[in-house]
Amino acid sequence: MKQMNEADQQLARQAIGLLDLTSLSGDDDAERIIALCQRAQTPFGPVAAVCVFPRFVALARRTLDSLGGQAIRVATVVNFPHGGANVASVVAETLEAIDAGANEVDLVYPYRSLLMGDAQTGLSMVAACRDTCAGRARLKVILETGELRDPQMIRQASQDAIAAGADFLKTSTGKVLVNATEQAVRIMLEAIAERGGLVGLKAAGGIRTFDDARTYIELARSRFGTAWINADHMRLGASGLLDELLAQLECPVGGEA
Repeated sequence: MKQMNEADQQLARQAIGLLDLTSLSGDDDAERIIALCQRAQTPFGPVAAVCVFPRFVALARRTLDSLGGQAIRVATVVNFPHGGANVASVVAETLEAIDAGANEVDLVYPYRSLLMGDAQTGLSMVAACRDTCAGRARLKVILETGELRDPQMIRQASQDAIAAGADFLKTSTGKVLVNATEQAVRIMLEAIAERGGLVGLKAAGGIRTFDDARTYIELARSRFGTAWINADHMRLGASGLLDELLAQLECPVGGEA
């Protein structure tokens, strides 16, 4: 593995601080979640958040706190992964997750409803979850852009989610064939720009390499500038990316590992 130059080292450190370190596998157990939380504190600084299923929120919070990681957020997912249309059920799920200690809620937007011509369900669901999260948790809305596919659909979902009160727009669940793409992120960034850059962006799904991280950070930087690139505005959702970033940063200077 070739040694990174100084600029790449700085970018890799920045990417760690933007990372939502994620474990959303069907066979997740307590041991895996504890190990995830232990990895969240790195020699190069903490990740932004750990993202786990709702049933592991309380465990993740306790584990992080016991390790001195009080500043690391606990994120969870609701209406996941299929993006159903039952607003009341999703609100109940959101409230339960916040009561368990979630700092951030990643809500799957009811994208199938939009594809069938129903925009109101998405507006209502995001607004209801926004009210539930108000003052207690950050709301990140997963648009599932790979399923929406059409640029105009991605634009409408982005605009509607922002209008209904999303704090972040997120590309994907990582559970479908097409996840984060440069095209989708460009459309989402434009919708965010239309509202003054006040809403954040989370690129997630298929982000595994340093070059993937660089691509999405640079897209956001080119749109909003360097100062915008922080954990309040930009996230990278991934499970395997941290290992690559650490391997790159820990490579001995002037040689190969």
